[in-house]
Amino acid sequence: RSVYDDQPNAHQKFMEKLDACIRNHDREIEKMCNFHHQGFVDAITELLKVRADAEKLKVQVTDTNRRLQDAGKEVIAQTEEIIRCRVQQRNITTVVEKLQLCLPVLEMYSKLKEQMNVKRYYSALKTMEQLENLYLPRVSQYRFCQIMIENLPKLREEIKEISMSDLKDFLESIRKHSDRIGETAMKQAQQQKAFSTTLQKQNNVNYGRNMHLGRSRISESKNEITLKRTFEDDDEHEEEVLTAQDLVDFSPVYRCLHIYSVLGDGEIFENYYRKQRRKQARLVLQPQSSMHETVEGYRRYFSQIVGFFVVEDHILHVTQGLVTRTYTDELWNMALSKIIAVLRTHSSYCTDPDLVLELKNLIVVFADTLQGYGFPVNRLFDLLFEIRDQYNETLLKKWSGLFRDIFEADNYSPIPVANEEEYKIVISKFPFQDPELDKQSFPKKLPMSQSVPQIYIQVKEFIYASLKFSESLHRSSTEIDDMLRKSTNLLLTRTLSSCLQNLIKKPHIGLTELVQIIINTTHLEQACKYLEDFISNITNISQLTVHTARLYGLSTFKDARHAAEGEIYTKLNQKIDEFIQIADYDWTMSESDGRASGYLMDLINFLRSTFQVFTHLPGKVAQTACMSACQHLSMSLMQMLLDSELKQISMGAIQQFNLDVIQCELFASSEPVPGFQGDTLQLAFIDLRQLLDLFMVWDWSTYLADYGQATSKYLRVNPSTALTLLEKMKDSSKKNNIFAQFRKNDRDKQKLIETVVKQLRSLVNGMSQHT
Repeated sequence: RSVYDDQPNAHQKFMEKLDACIRNHDREIEKMCNFHHQGFVDAITELLKVRADAEKLKVQVTDTNRRLQDAGKEVIAQTEEIIRCRVQQRNITTVVEKLQLCLPVLEMYSKLKEQMNVKRYYSALKTMEQLENLYLPRVSQYRFCQIMIENLPKLREEIKEISMSDLKDFLESIRKHSDRIGETAMKQAQQQKAFSTTLQKQNNVNYGRNMHLGRSRISESKNEITLKRTFEDDDEHEEEVLTAQDLVDFSPVYRCLHIYSVLGDGEIFENYYRKQRRKQARLVLQPQSSMHETVEGYRRYFSQIVGFFVVEDHILHVTQGLVTRTYTDELWNMALSKIIAVLRTHSSYCTDPDLVLELKNLIVVFADTLQGYGFPVNRLFDLLFEIRDQYNETLLKKWSGLFRDIFEADNYSPIPVANEEEYKIVISKFPFQDPELDKQSFPKKLPMSQSVPQIYIQVKEFIYASLKFSESLHRSSTEIDDMLRKSTNLLLTRTLSSCLQNLIKKPHIGLTELVQIIINTTHLEQACKYLEDFISNITNISQLTVHTARLYGLSTFKDARHAAEGEIYTKLNQKIDEFIQIADYDWTMSESDGRASGYLMDLINFLRSTFQVFTHLPGKVAQTACMSACQHLSMSLMQMLLDSELKQISMGAIQQFNLDVIQCELFASSEPVPGFQGDTLQLAFIDLRQLLDLFMVWDWSTYLADYGQATSKYLRVNPSTALTLLEKMKDSSKKNNIFAQFRKNDRDKQKLIETVVKQLRSLVNGMSQHT
């Protein structure tokens, strides 16, 4: 930079100095070359001498090399062969080593394929696990291993699908076999219960004999032999009792559970299994609409439910976690509520007591079976009490028909017995005792009709039928006794009472039949104590027990008797009314016929014959009937006189009417029914008698003078009654001139009549004002 930046001639000066420097260096080089030139010439000379030797040496070396190459070709070939062999040997060694690593993988994979082919899926999963964790990591660099690794998840999914398919087949299988599994389980439970009952009975019998343990064991072995004989069928080749495992292959569910557990999807499997089983439970719990029609419908329904829960119980005990006790209890509670609702609904349709009884037996076996598997069944036994009420209702309906048939077939006449044998037959059916009748010779008649022993027998049959339902309900004898008495009370107080009341009200039942019905109810009432003894004997509960209920038969038969008595009174009055309706008085007749009317004599004859039949009735009933009949007859005759449609009555008609009343009084005084004191029965006609005497004697002065006094001769004559009858006679006199002779012969008496009418009217008006 200084060269270029300094003076303008600096560059030229620099170049000159540089040339001078170069010339100095050239002179020094020339001096050095001149100094070494001789040595160089000597070296070249020596070199030229060596060249000839070098050419000669070159020829020799070339020849030697040629010979050496020819000799080394074979060595080289062998060496290359050795190298190739050593490389091949090394490769083979490497391949062997790698194959030794791969062969177990291939063997395991082959084993996996074989396990898949033979459907050993759980083992296949274990093999996959070994491949993934132990074998494949060693040879993961190979492509075939990558292919295997990619295939293993696919194989797992395939195993899951196959196992799930097997599970679905299993679920379908147990759904089909549930009824048979349940039927088998119920049969075993029934046999076990019978076995225990028989064993208990035999142990009770042998208790006094077998005081020592050794003897007890001998007794038990004998009992087992006896029980085996008890449960054997006539067919010697009885089919062996099968279990759930014999009917259904449970291996698919075990296999599927293990597979899903190994795959880590155990919870998914559990949820799926429980969900499907819940669906099946709902299907099983859904009854057929016609289930209530036959016992087979109920048996199939119960068998399916039992089969379902037997399978669940088996799964609970042979697997861990698939189903739990909590799950089964929850499922059972849901099912139990549904079962109870279904049975309530369908049992309400049952009208046949035999079907209801068979249903009860099925429910008991059903409950005992599931109780044996640990399921609570108290609600089922509570339901049985509801069904028992319904069973009693069906029994009551059935026995109502039986009672009606018995009453329809009865001839309502005393039972004739021709000899001792016939008498014993009747006594064997009905507890009848009558020392007076026993003293009589054959042939003779028992007081009750044929329906009484038949009714008594049917009541006992009802008690037996009611007892059948009370069996196997796990209730004490006291409770059973109480239930029998309550149901029997219902039979007596409702069913039999209703049948008796309806019978009494039937139009074709006459007075004779009503009398026999009263006699029958009396004997049935007396037989109630024997029914109580009968119930006590079959329940072994004494009637002296504090809580023992009593039969209400006494009130039932008393009510029936009262109704029959009332019906007797009603029918008697109706018959009297029929006779009264045919009465044909000539109310304008001038004088009487001199004898009583025909209709009244017929009526009195009818009453006499009727009251003769009443001799078998209690005295009070006959007396009441007789008094009621006489009072009604008296009232009817009085109403006939005072009938508003009857406008006029002649004295001759009064005389004729008086003759009829006299016959009535004679009938009353003849004591048609014993037991009346004095003139009690005649007092029924006292009103008519005083009224007729007043008109016949024409004793108006005495009547008017003594009116209102307790000692009056005509105390029973009402002024309004006398006025009504007197006006009818007055109207008659105007038309027929009955009083013409009085007016001619005794005008004062005519004035007296007018005066009597006025006084009677004043008495009637005074009574109305006082009222």
